[in-house]
Amino acid sequence: MLIDTYGRVATDLRVSLTDRCNLRCTYCMPEEGLQWLAKPDLLTDDEIVRLIDIAVTSLGIEEVRFTGGEPLLRPGLVGIVERVAALDPRPQMSLTTNGIGLKRTAAALKEAGLDRVNVSLDTLRPDVFKTLTRRDRHKDVIEGLYAARDAGLTPVKVNSVLMPGLNDDEAPDLLAWAVEHDYELRFIEQMPLDAQHGWKRDGMITAGDILASLRTRFELTAEGEEKRGSAPAERWLVDGGPHVVGVIASVTRPFCSACDRTRLTADGQVRTCLFAQEETDLRAALRSGAPDEEIARIWRLAMWGKKAGAGLDDPTFVQPTRPMSAIGG
Repeated sequence: MLIDTYGRVATDLRVSLTDRCNLRCTYCMPEEGLQWLAKPDLLTDDEIVRLIDIAVTSLGIEEVRFTGGEPLLRPGLVGIVERVAALDPRPQMSLTTNGIGLKRTAAALKEAGLDRVNVSLDTLRPDVFKTLTRRDRHKDVIEGLYAARDAGLTPVKVNSVLMPGLNDDEAPDLLAWAVEHDYELRFIEQMPLDAQHGWKRDGMITAGDILASLRTRFELTAEGEEKRGSAPAERWLVDGGPHVVGVIASVTRPFCSACDRTRLTADGQVRTCLFAQEETDLRAALRSGAPDEEIARIWRLAMWGKKAGAGLDDPTFVQPTRPMSAIGG
């Protein structure tokens, strides 16, 4: 198993399949994009499947989340999903995506074995979407959400980030829309993971702000810690249920003490936390011919050194050098 010195056990693996993205969200990367990883630096499909196999069969991983960048840009995605679905034991599999490519891939991903999707959508207004993402693709995301639901990739979760002066008034409208279409909406506090290092705590839309806005239109009843478990989102029943809304308050209400995640970057580095400064190289071990047992040992050692928390409340906090698009969401 993957256990750390604080007794936390990692059972959830986040796998970044690419650092590339077809949007340019203002809270993630600059308009001109980034210096992408060179193809030889990326893990191959076979290497990804081998590492997931080791994680599932030797290290106790029960859930695998494919992320990016934008994972639908990975040419071999459907094949990777199909091969991971054939593992014994079979992990639960999900995908975090901007939704642009879901209309054409949702059915194939479901057939390959994917269980569900998380789709990022910050606004219901096409003009605001264009401002936030620097791309005119709002219609494609909406159609992708419909396709995911129709394919049975459920529950379809929608992730939204509220930004001051842009979409900070949309929380109630987003929730009403999610309830209407049977999506599970989750608001995420903006995190210090932007490539341009422009994040500032002052002025950010907090979990408290979001809940206050939602309560102007809805009655919210907390589900409680027992139901939450190690999930990052605190959830509330909407008007008594059955619909729920979640808030991931990574900055103002950190949940590090219950974290059960380990992360694998697109170039084969283990990260113990989104905000970690250190990485452990598994790609070098893979390509030098190390057996599975040695790779598992390196991975265990990396996770043993996981820190108690992300340190966002520490005035000396230093933002990670690699942005979210390079390390997976």
